[in-house]
Amino acid sequence: MQVYLVGGAVRDQLLGHPYHEKDYVVVGATPEQLLAQGFQPVGKDFPVFLHPETKDEYALARTERKSGHGYHGFEFYTDSTVTLEQDLIRRDLTINAIAMDDEGTLYDPYGGQRDLELRVLRHVSNAFVEDPLRVLRVARFAARYTTLGFTVAEETLALMQQLADSGELEALTPERVWKETSRALMEDHADEYFEVLRHCGALKVLFPEIEALYGIPQRPEYHPEIDCGIHTMMSLQQACRANYALDVRFAVLVHDLGKALTPVDELPRHIMHEERGVKPVTEVCERLKVPTQMKQLAITVCKEHLKCHQALTLKPGTLWRLLQRLDVLRRPERVEAFVQACECDSRGRLGLEDREYPQSAYILKVMDVVRNIKAQDLPADIKGPDIGEMLIERRIHAIGELKAQYSETLIDSNTAPQSALYLISLKKWMREK
Repeated sequence: MQVYLVGGAVRDQLLGHPYHEKDYVVVGATPEQLLAQGFQPVGKDFPVFLHPETKDEYALARTERKSGHGYHGFEFYTDSTVTLEQDLIRRDLTINAIAMDDEGTLYDPYGGQRDLELRVLRHVSNAFVEDPLRVLRVARFAARYTTLGFTVAEETLALMQQLADSGELEALTPERVWKETSRALMEDHADEYFEVLRHCGALKVLFPEIEALYGIPQRPEYHPEIDCGIHTMMSLQQACRANYALDVRFAVLVHDLGKALTPVDELPRHIMHEERGVKPVTEVCERLKVPTQMKQLAITVCKEHLKCHQALTLKPGTLWRLLQRLDVLRRPERVEAFVQACECDSRGRLGLEDREYPQSAYILKVMDVVRNIKAQDLPADIKGPDIGEMLIERRIHAIGELKAQYSETLIDSNTAPQSALYLISLKKWMREK
């Protein structure tokens, strides 16, 4: 029996990239041998075991054969005669098909070390097209390693395009798509995941609502980047740059879906795109089975992000009602996430990536003020329904006082100066379209 460290741990060790999980492949063994040593079986489709002490995964060397559609359409064969090379050739990328024994000796039959040096994501064999999940995995690796200079090999992109065109992607379960997408969203350059999917034709299959944003123009005085799809990716870059949580990143990703539904004769204006966006945002969330609280934040950001941009000029009563819709008294964390997502939208614009967003500090300060006005602070003779009414009055009054303090810095954050940059951007965008 021979044991090898495989997959991501070997790859990231060679790259000097941090890793946390270790996976092993066992050659020349049977399930009975591992059970006799105290390993715990966990595999459903093929024998995978947990080490009795470290709980690392140990899988018996196996081969596989395509027998149906989708991610689960495989028959697996495990036997003590399956070789290391036979096991490694079934893996997705050459950089994931490197093994290491307990003495540190590398086994690399398919050129993974070479591709690590070349900074190329390349498939191991043409069996790549048998598993549609690999399209998402390659895009996720592209997002993870783009800062190291990695690109997807053209021949691998061609196979990804083949999978996108074949209908196999539609066989992926929502849970698998969301798992890969949520992991990709937490990478430092999550936008690269969606760019790779778009490049190979998978975005229009899996995320047609995001694909639809590309080619839709916006007013250049507010959006020098012009294109709605580009703006979405730039906004997502901002969320990654700030290291915001997954719910914020997802809300940023889908905040402008309504712009794809703007009537052509209204372009490049997008009046009521917030209301139009609720339906596609809801559909994406339901299709991918996005967790409920994440879905709620995404819908809220879609509906209310313009109100956040206008916060410094909103009347106290209007701002209070916005905070009420955000459930400010019970869920202050939602207000914080909402403000973070809107900040990313504001900064996800060409040449405006580092501009100030005073609305953030203002809204958070307002939140603290209204949350500190409580029923026990009211006069003792205030009873029944009068308590609620007086609380609202006091909170709105407090917002008004705070707004007065901010009066010297009030701005309309949606106002941007006309300049040669905007005109050049518009002309370039029109030539490309």
